[in-house]
Amino acid sequence: MPLPAYRRALPLLRIPFSVYLMPVYWFALSALRGPFSSGRAVAVFVVLHLLAYPASNGYNSWFDRDEGSIGGLERPPQVTPELWRLVVLFDALAVLGALLISPAFAGLLTVYLLVSKAYSYDRIRLKKYPLVSTLVVVVFQGAFTFLMTQVGAGATRAEIGSADNLLLATVSSLFLCGSYPLTQVYQHQEDRQRGDQTLSLLLGVRGTFVFAGLGLLAGALVLGYAYLRRDELPFLAVFAVATLPVVGLFARWAWQAWHNPAAADFRHTMRMNQVSSLCLSAAFILMFILQQRGLPG
Repeated sequence: MPLPAYRRALPLLRIPFSVYLMPVYWFALSALRGPFSSGRAVAVFVVLHLLAYPASNGYNSWFDRDEGSIGGLERPPQVTPELWRLVVLFDALAVLGALLISPAFAGLLTVYLLVSKAYSYDRIRLKKYPLVSTLVVVVFQGAFTFLMTQVGAGATRAEIGSADNLLLATVSSLFLCGSYPLTQVYQHQEDRQRGDQTLSLLLGVRGTFVFAGLGLLAGALVLGYAYLRRDELPFLAVFAVATLPVVGLFARWAWQAWHNPAAADFRHTMRMNQVSSLCLSAAFILMFILQQRGLPG
């Protein structure tokens, strides 16, 4: 087995980039008031962030054949047959791991993986349809993953299906709706060359920031309403404080890009992703800890 070739292909799975999707996982766990399995929750994290997401990233790279910067990689390596084998391996391990957690979780994960394939597969390629691709990402990386995480962790059906929990799941999709176009804003030229009419390309640089701001604001407002319904005002305070750096960075970047579209580049995008992911994850982890200690109720 040519191990050096696999090591060269491995970065295209972009495992560190999966950290940017971590807030949804912690958000889902922080919302649980009832009992769940901590062991299963850890296993869900491994399956999602170390297997399923990397497999989807690799599959996307296989069909995109990016020559410019992509999420998490400023200079992606050349696509080779070893990448395809890694994708198949990670997909298989993800489904097998999910089955060991629970059949229900495995079923949901399989749906997620199939949808992610349809997003990139050249004969379907949902990615080239701006509204459809946005809807798919917003739903499946947001609310669907939120609920899938809770199913995997062993939460009760009653809690998962409760109105308050579904409202929080909707919040995760609203946040994705705001952040997703920002991940495309530096790829306009390459997307145009491939024939992918992404939402950010459709909106333009300024429109992308306006859309993102409205989406993130909507998510924050609904989250505030949800925490009020759940009598979790301390959580609202934690969220407000933790996201101050995100708001400041977004406002500054939007101002720069508004006056100079060149500022909507890879490095600014990755910095925004890093700061928002770390701040949101920190907030939801703190909420999770407080929830496990019986606070704020």
